[in-house]
Amino acid sequence: MARNRELIRQWTLLQQVATRRDWTVSKLATHLNVSTRTIRRDLNALETAGFPLYSDGDGEKYWRLDARALLDALPRNGLTVPEVCALYSSRALVMAIAGAQVLDDLQSALAKIEAALPPAMKRFLDRLPAVITAKPAIARRRGADQHEVTTRLFQAATSQHVVTMRYHSNSSNGEKDYVVHPYRLVYTQNALYLQAFVPVYQELRTFLIDRIRRLSVEQKTFERVAELSSTPFGKSMGAYSGPPVRVKLRFAAAVAEVIKDRVWHESQTLKDRTDGAVDMTLHVCDDYTLRQWILGFGRLVCVVAPASLVEWAAGELEAAREQYASTSGTRVADSDVQPTLPDLFAQIGQA
Repeated sequence: MARNRELIRQWTLLQQVATRRDWTVSKLATHLNVSTRTIRRDLNALETAGFPLYSDGDGEKYWRLDARALLDALPRNGLTVPEVCALYSSRALVMAIAGAQVLDDLQSALAKIEAALPPAMKRFLDRLPAVITAKPAIARRRGADQHEVTTRLFQAATSQHVVTMRYHSNSSNGEKDYVVHPYRLVYTQNALYLQAFVPVYQELRTFLIDRIRRLSVEQKTFERVAELSSTPFGKSMGAYSGPPVRVKLRFAAAVAEVIKDRVWHESQTLKDRTDGAVDMTLHVCDDYTLRQWILGFGRLVCVVAPASLVEWAAGELEAAREQYASTSGTRVADSDVQPTLPDLFAQIGQA
């Protein structure tokens, strides 16, 4: 944890000297709440890492980052033409994965590349999205201020500042105030999540950034008391943290090749059966993402274990069957009231 604190502090220091020109060692020490000796050690570490830091002024020195030195190094390590083309044409792919709200800085960089391109080359590259592109996932509704919230959370996480926020809780269907220590932002399943330590509960929790209604970054800083896995939500097929269970599924021969062609989770093991079916064993969280995935295969998958998941799957499929027939065995008329969604899909719809 000490190593993480040092890295975060040095990254914050680098951001400060890169954007302002009035940072002295004493001011940096006050801003980062450490000793001047620590700041000098951090500056030395960053210089050793190759960042072109320098100091000037009479008396107490002002520390700055020489951006031109970085730019002058680019010709010696210049981008190749294919690399420039790849960067320029990456917008369509990034847009599909994460949406336009994450493109601001990338778009700014690409605009500078675009300005340097000959017109004929630009026209050629603008045709690339017709050759290689990606289909966006089903998008969530995002508030107009989500980009600002994300930026402030990123800054709070890197500088280890406490955050207070008003959050819409799906389980209680209401808003609640939290004081949290932001640890990490994670993009998964077409959404951005915050992993944070909640002091009042003394545990790490996950928050969907779309549901943050109000946010304030406090002056107070925090020390990390827990470590996050290097693989976000590594035990889940979605965005969930919890204990894994042993799940055994049997897929019919009709989808066996599809199952074997993909890595659905890093814990999976597969075993072929003589009838063409395939057994899959997973060690994953029993969460709604896993259950949604299982239901998506319908009758082509059978849950073998654990017993609780077998019982749940049987109940969901029976409830689904009942939606298509009345007590007399006839089809449900269009005018009939739609039954309440099963708990699983109610959660998915609100997530």
